[in-house]
Amino acid sequence: MSTPANFASVKLPAALVQQARDAAQPLRRSVAGQIEYWATLGRVAEHTGLTAQEARTAIEGYEGYEVAARTVLQASSARTAQVDALIASFIAVEDDGSLAQRVRSVIANNRKKPAP
Repeated sequence: MSTPANFASVKLPAALVQQARDAAQPLRRSVAGQIEYWATLGRVAEHTGLTAQEARTAIEGYEGYEVAARTVLQASSARTAQVDALIASFIAVEDDGSLAQRVRSVIANNRKKPAP
Protein backbone atom coordinates (compact mmCIF):
# COMPACT_ATOMS: atom_id res chain seq x y z
CA MET A 1 0.00 0.00 0.00
CA SER A 2 1.51 3.34 -0.99
CA THR A 3 1.00 6.75 0.57
CA PRO A 4 -0.26 9.54 -1.73
CA ALA A 5 2.46 12.00 -2.75
CA ASN A 6 0.97 14.87 -0.74
CA PHE A 7 0.91 12.96 2.56
CA ALA A 8 3.64 11.55 4.77
CA SER A 9 3.47 9.14 7.67
CA VAL A 10 4.94 10.10 11.02
CA LYS A 11 5.06 8.37 14.39
CA LEU A 12 3.42 10.28 17.22
CA PRO A 13 3.07 9.40 20.89
CA ALA A 14 -0.15 7.47 21.55
CA ALA A 15 -1.10 9.99 24.26
CA LEU A 16 -0.92 12.88 21.76
CA VAL A 17 -3.05 10.97 19.25
CA GLN A 18 -5.63 10.27 21.99
CA GLN A 19 -5.64 13.95 23.02
CA ALA A 20 -6.18 14.90 19.38
CA ARG A 21 -8.99 12.35 19.08
CA ASP A 22 -10.67 13.76 22.19
CA ALA A 23 -10.28 17.37 21.00
CA ALA A 24 -11.35 16.58 17.43
CA GLN A 25 -14.63 14.83 18.19
CA PRO A 26 -16.73 17.81 19.36
CA LEU A 27 -15.32 19.91 16.51
CA ARG A 28 -16.06 17.21 13.93
CA ARG A 29 -12.45 17.12 12.82
CA SER A 30 -10.44 14.04 12.01
CA VAL A 31 -7.53 13.16 14.29
CA ALA A 32 -5.15 14.19 11.49
CA GLY A 33 -7.11 17.41 11.01
CA GLN A 34 -6.83 18.22 14.72
CA ILE A 35 -3.09 17.63 14.74
CA GLU A 36 -2.76 19.73 11.58
CA TYR A 37 -4.78 22.50 13.30
CA TRP A 38 -2.47 22.42 16.31
CA ALA A 39 0.62 22.43 14.10
CA THR A 40 -0.69 25.36 12.08
CA LEU A 41 -1.56 27.26 15.25
CA GLY A 42 1.97 26.72 16.56
CA ARG A 43 3.56 27.64 13.23
CA VAL A 44 1.62 30.92 13.00
CA ALA A 45 2.38 31.81 16.61
CA GLU A 46 6.06 31.04 16.24
CA HIS A 47 6.40 32.78 12.87
CA THR A 48 4.57 35.97 13.81
CA GLY A 49 5.20 36.30 17.53
CA LEU A 50 1.46 36.32 18.22
CA THR A 51 0.06 35.42 21.60
CA ALA A 52 -1.80 32.11 21.78
CA GLN A 53 -5.19 33.86 21.62
CA GLU A 54 -4.11 36.03 18.68
CA ALA A 55 -2.84 32.94 16.89
CA ARG A 56 -6.12 31.11 17.55
CA THR A 57 -8.05 34.02 16.02
CA ALA A 58 -5.76 33.97 12.98
CA ILE A 59 -6.19 30.20 12.56
CA GLU A 60 -9.97 30.49 12.78
CA GLY A 61 -9.81 32.96 9.91
CA TYR A 62 -7.52 30.62 8.01
CA GLU A 63 -9.91 27.72 8.51
CA GLY A 64 -12.66 29.89 7.04
CA TYR A 65 -10.51 30.31 3.94
CA GLU A 66 -9.93 26.56 3.80
CA VAL A 67 -13.64 25.78 4.07
CA ALA A 68 -14.42 28.32 1.36
CA ALA A 69 -11.68 26.86 -0.81
CA ARG A 70 -12.97 23.31 -0.42
CA THR A 71 -16.53 24.39 -1.21
CA VAL A 72 -15.40 26.12 -4.38
CA LEU A 73 -13.39 23.07 -5.43
CA GLN A 74 -16.33 20.77 -4.91
CA ALA A 75 -18.67 23.11 -6.76
CA SER A 76 -16.50 23.49 -9.83
CA SER A 77 -13.05 22.25 -10.75
CA ALA A 78 -12.86 25.20 -13.17
CA ARG A 79 -12.37 27.47 -10.17
CA THR A 80 -9.07 25.91 -9.11
CA ALA A 81 -7.15 29.03 -10.12
CA GLN A 82 -9.39 31.18 -7.89
CA VAL A 83 -8.86 28.88 -4.93
CA ASP A 84 -5.10 28.91 -5.50
CA ALA A 85 -5.18 32.71 -5.61
CA LEU A 86 -7.19 32.83 -2.36
CA ILE A 87 -4.73 30.56 -0.58
CA ALA A 88 -1.78 32.47 -2.04
CA SER A 89 -3.29 35.72 -0.76
CA PHE A 90 -3.64 34.29 2.73
CA ILE A 91 -0.10 32.95 2.72
CA ALA A 92 1.21 36.31 1.49
CA VAL A 93 -0.42 38.25 4.34
CA GLU A 94 0.68 35.59 6.80
CA ASP A 95 4.28 35.82 5.58
CA ASP A 96 4.50 39.61 5.50
CA GLY A 97 3.06 39.99 8.99
CA SER A 98 0.03 42.02 7.92
CA LEU A 99 -2.33 39.24 9.02
CA ALA A 100 -0.86 39.26 12.52
CA GLN A 101 -1.12 43.06 12.62
CA ARG A 102 -4.75 42.96 11.46
CA VAL A 103 -5.61 40.32 14.06
CA ARG A 104 -3.99 42.43 16.78
CA SER A 105 -5.94 45.48 15.56
CA VAL A 106 -9.28 43.64 15.60
CA ILE A 107 -8.59 42.23 19.06
CA ALA A 108 -7.60 45.66 20.39
CA ASN A 109 -10.74 47.23 18.93
CA ASN A 110 -12.92 44.47 20.38
CA ARG A 111 -11.38 44.99 23.81
CA LYS A 112 -12.34 48.67 23.67
CA LYS A 113 -16.02 47.85 23.07
CA PRO A 114 -18.27 47.77 26.12
CA ALA A 115 -19.43 44.37 27.26
CA PRO A 116 -22.99 43.50 26.13
